[in-house]
Amino acid sequence: MNRYRTSIPNARRSGIRFLILCAWLLISLSTMAQVSLETPNVESVLYLGKNKKQPLIVGLGGSEGGNAWTSDRWKETRDAFLARGYAFLALGYFGAKGTPSLLNKIAIEDVYRAIKEATRNKQIDGRKIAIIGGSRGADLALLLGSYYEDIDCVVSIVGSNAVFPGHTRHFSTSCWTYQGKELPFVPVNEAAMPHLLMRNLKGAFEAMLTDTASVEKAAIQVENIKGPVLFLSATEDEICPSTAMAEQMSNRLRANNFNHPFEHRSFPGGHTEPLKHFELVVDFLDKYFLKRK
Repeated sequence: MNRYRTSIPNARRSGIRFLILCAWLLISLSTMAQVSLETPNVESVLYLGKNKKQPLIVGLGGSEGGNAWTSDRWKETRDAFLARGYAFLALGYFGAKGTPSLLNKIAIEDVYRAIKEATRNKQIDGRKIAIIGGSRGADLALLLGSYYEDIDCVVSIVGSNAVFPGHTRHFSTSCWTYQGKELPFVPVNEAAMPHLLMRNLKGAFEAMLTDTASVEKAAIQVENIKGPVLFLSATEDEICPSTAMAEQMSNRLRANNFNHPFEHRSFPGGHTEPLKHFELVVDFLDKYFLKRK
């Protein structure tokens, strides 16, 4: 009988705590805002929480095109970032409204200007900018970090260690440009052609990477990034040798005495496997980016 009487207040307290949590979530969600920005050649959607001076996380999709981070698939992740005090900028750099139709000769300065436009919002802390990119978007994230000193953190999910051709039929142009000039890229060589005809993308990449002189010339200079770097890769990646590429970039950072934290985490599985471990991205950002002064 005594146990029954003492359990009533405990149940009530639990119920009250639950109601308070629900009310807090409702208030938090009601204060979130979504803003479309005017940015030439880039589709930009900014998601804001209620706080002042929110660190900015930029999301870049891959070769699927469009603005992947605005999709319902990523809503829960976006909202989780907002709840942790971040703002989130979803960028579409090709295959989206007002952007190039192909992943070919994309001007990285257009993407950078879109990021800077977002930092003009009074709720954004423009001194804290992190970029998360997947696949080709990871390549772009690494390039942005290597070219622009105010990018404070980069997360590369199954990214490449070098620039590769644009997605055209002839493969004779670069994916990326800077200040009107194509960035050097690893060309499709004779050894890669049979793999391409068989639609074996990983085999094609591996064949192209045997051209070590071109790889060195087209290498992304990750050592120039001015903040922490996280590489996520897949050991059975069917698209590209992402684990070997991430290890190449890690070795490059070590060789250049990189003085910021960096990690490489690889996972058994295919190209999308690292997306199942997104909690590692959140932990890395909280530990190395959010607390940066």
